[in-house]
Amino acid sequence: MTTRHRTLAIEGREIFYREAGDDRAPALLLLHGFPSSSHMFRRLLPALGDGFHCVAPDLPGFGYSDSPPGGEFTYSFDHLAEVMTKFVDRLGLERFALYVFDFGAPVGFRIAAVRPERIEALIVQNGNVYAEGLSPATEPLQAYWRDRSAHEEEMRTLLTPTITQFQYTHGVRDLERLEPEAWTLDQHFLELPGRDQVMLDLFYDYRTNLESYPRWQGYLREHRPPTLVVWGKNDPFFTVDGATAFRRDLPDAEIHLLDTGHFALEEDDVEIAAHIRRFLLKNTSKE
Repeated sequence: MTTRHRTLAIEGREIFYREAGDDRAPALLLLHGFPSSSHMFRRLLPALGDGFHCVAPDLPGFGYSDSPPGGEFTYSFDHLAEVMTKFVDRLGLERFALYVFDFGAPVGFRIAAVRPERIEALIVQNGNVYAEGLSPATEPLQAYWRDRSAHEEEMRTLLTPTITQFQYTHGVRDLERLEPEAWTLDQHFLELPGRDQVMLDLFYDYRTNLESYPRWQGYLREHRPPTLVVWGKNDPFFTVDGATAFRRDLPDAEIHLLDTGHFALEEDDVEIAAHIRRFLLKNTSKE
């Protein structure tokens, strides 16, 4: 199945996205995380495109999407969710399943909580919405929230090639299966002019996500969306406790803990695609 590469103007900014499948098929919106882009779905889209309409945008400030200066664009999770809502509106995605990962989780859960009638199903891959899912590795980030200026240089280490590669390699079974161009491409985008400030702004705004956890958990309890959790259990940032916590609000959630790291698709894309196909065939329908 061929993946198409397109752009769409939202708020006067170009949003790059990858698309696979027939637009009459059940829709699946895929939201990437830090420091990645829709490139992380490069194998998943063609694997699912024969049965689903898959759309994976690059968030503003990431990948091939426009990255306007902070003075011209507010880099907050609230604003990213507003842009993505306008994006799906422009594409005419009235109802869709939602795949969220890492930074994509707070963006996607904002959309779901505001427009629950549009969410047909949820797929959560290492996307945290429970306090117990935050590992000790997030403590420097929490220090940054308490005193931004004092900890900015420490946060800049998260933008270095060593840490970018670490996010891909930590906890995997077989390093030789990983494609080094994944973290090389991420690092290329991180080093574009102004991207460092985009990430620093979002690191600081991430504190608002923790404040929103109770609201998102309430969304899950009230609306009970069919939910599939596929989680790299060796993730150094988001723990297994964050995956199993979904059952507290969704007793029927389907949870699979995979023996891999944060970027689970790099090693287990075939297994994840099989889980998604079966899950979506059961929980989505054509209009």
